[in-house]
Amino acid sequence: MTSATDILTERLNGLMPRHALVLGSGLGPLVDLISDPVRVPYGDLPGFPAGGVSGHAGELVAGHLGGTPVLVLSGRAHYYEHGRADVMRKPLETLRGLGVTKLILTNSAGSLRQDMPPGSVMRISDHINFSGSNPLIGEVDDRRFVGLTSAYDATLAARMVEAARASATPLHEGVYMWFSGPSFETPAEIRMARILGADAVGMSTVPEVILARFLGMDVVAASVITNYGAGMTGAELSHQETKDIAPLGGGRLATILRTMLEEPDRNG
Repeated sequence: MTSATDILTERLNGLMPRHALVLGSGLGPLVDLISDPVRVPYGDLPGFPAGGVSGHAGELVAGHLGGTPVLVLSGRAHYYEHGRADVMRKPLETLRGLGVTKLILTNSAGSLRQDMPPGSVMRISDHINFSGSNPLIGEVDDRRFVGLTSAYDATLAARMVEAARASATPLHEGVYMWFSGPSFETPAEIRMARILGADAVGMSTVPEVILARFLGMDVVAASVITNYGAGMTGAELSHQETKDIAPLGGGRLATILRTMLEEPDRNG
């Protein structure tokens, strides 16, 4: 069987991006900013996940963003869909096989801070894996013991912060806590998360960070805040709210990313 890497090498027609993005719920419109896009449905790529969550397109888009060659995974699979923390391993291995060394992860998340309302963007400075799972369970050699002291690359983080400043786009930073989902958190869990030091909660991204570091990629990540955590406002949470609000903060994040990828050292 022809591999996903071989298929994409042929379809990309010489394009060799070093940067890749993974888009979270409701952030699919960011691909509209890609110039000269080449679109490849996940269904054409062996080992890529079938789309199972509304708000996720399920396609790989290649082209240029801010003048930089990029690969964009428009849509991801989640642990809660299959009970597999490594469900995004094949797509990330494929990116690495194509030469990607810098991975930009995005997601939609719930805020635990009153000063970070829906529509905000938060750079993830660190994470807490509260799911009890790990995508490297089952690895048979010592490579599985991946160090995460510097899970989020300092150079990429500085570029994101500078891009936010240069584009006059507000950018918060904080710790992201991964819950398994698919049910939303309870008010008690949100109170616990705040005590443990989390600033936002969500159901993705952390497994991809671990896999990316395992594969030798540098990582930066950002959350678009779509709601306050359970119990903070008294309102019930819903995935529809996530899809409705994500494009608001998504526009801000798109501005930051486009500016970030305009920097002279973007291909470093």
